[in-house]
Amino acid sequence: MNQNRHRPDDDEVSAFRQALQQAGVKPIERNRADPGRPRREAASAAARRAAAQAAGDDATSGRTSDGRVEAVRPSEYLDFALPDLPWRTRSRLKRGDMTWEAGLDLHGYTLEEAREQLEGFLRDAAVEQRRCLLVVHGKAWGADGNYPVLKSHVNAWLREWPGVLAFCSAVDAEGGTGAVYVLLRRHRGP
Repeated sequence: MNQNRHRPDDDEVSAFRQALQQAGVKPIERNRADPGRPRREAASAAARRAAAQAAGDDATSGRTSDGRVEAVRPSEYLDFALPDLPWRTRSRLKRGDMTWEAGLDLHGYTLEEAREQLEGFLRDAAVEQRRCLLVVHGKAWGADGNYPVLKSHVNAWLREWPGVLAFCSAVDAEGGTGAVYVLLRRHRGP
């Protein structure tokens, strides 16, 4: 990929949007990514919590902070890995070569709902012994317009979660910088 590609300025973006409007292009009705699985209902959330507690997972209580987080830019590439993660595994994750086994779309959730959904999703994945996940957080700016709130919080929450070995922004075809692949620790059975 060419690192020296042209970045449009505000005037070019305005002209492009105006041309689209004049051409009669209409915005899509739903701005949601499809992670490949339907959203789980509240009844199954209780079942997930019960299964996680029955499994005795060390991550059954809320582990993610709800305090201030470091703001990230909408187009910023997210990348985190524990120091002892093999280079080859990390490279495969970054290239999108690891097939994700479950997906979660956080569009439309409030910050607190998103945190609860993410925690439940990570607990479920650990119980179901899933290894690679896709979390769609989007790039939308927060109400105050300072930074993409969900993306920034997901970046912080995943770093705090004990079972997360690594995460990075997805390849363009699966959400780009609006989604992350998450690599979980393998839990070996008795």
